[in-house]
Amino acid sequence: MQTILVCDDDRQIVEAISIYLTGEGFEVIKAYDGYEALEYLETHEVNLMIVDVMMPGLDGIRTTLEVRKTSSIPIIILSAKSEDTDKILGLNIGADDYITKPFNPLELVARVKSQLRRYTQLGNLNQQSNSQVYKCGGLMINDENKEVSVDGEPIKLTPIEYNILLLLVKNAGKVYSIDQIYEKIWNEDAIGADNTVAVHIRHIREKIEINPKEPRYLKVVWGVGYKIEKQ
Repeated sequence: MQTILVCDDDRQIVEAISIYLTGEGFEVIKAYDGYEALEYLETHEVNLMIVDVMMPGLDGIRTTLEVRKTSSIPIIILSAKSEDTDKILGLNIGADDYITKPFNPLELVARVKSQLRRYTQLGNLNQQSNSQVYKCGGLMINDENKEVSVDGEPIKLTPIEYNILLLLVKNAGKVYSIDQIYEKIWNEDAIGADNTVAVHIRHIREKIEINPKEPRYLKVVWGVGYKIEKQ
């Protein structure tokens, strides 16, 4: 049974989400502020976290930042705000998905299942049996262990970031459009995908490049898309 940590200061929302998730066979841990959520993460095995942005004490943004220091579990952010800037901020600080209140509970459950499938496929839960190592200059991906390093230094990526990087490294030199990246990684039609993909690309660059403004590996082909430069 997979465990979902739901964190929101609105107890009614937590209870409603819990009812739908338990109905789908998930175990749910309830938290009502960021500090409580972090305490649960230290003592429980959690497979995915749903966290509200606006909470007293430790808000969802700072909670996500703290989680990302030690864990790559999928994180879905909830917020009453619908502006693109809030969505981009959530993705920038390490969230994997974003849903705006009020939301359809069935859509939230579908997003939870989708994130868990991606996480599992990446091998964080079930590792592949055959070792596959991809190298591009000093950039190396061990797809068996899901490890990424640059010049021997380990790089910590979220599941979505890893999947994007793996796609590009495995096809070094090939240019992928934003829509192609979105459709391959998210397995959904690319509708309004520009900001989502661009944020993840920027985040990857910040982690693998010495100077993200002058990238060695992850290049943009203006008007076309992105590629990993062959070394």
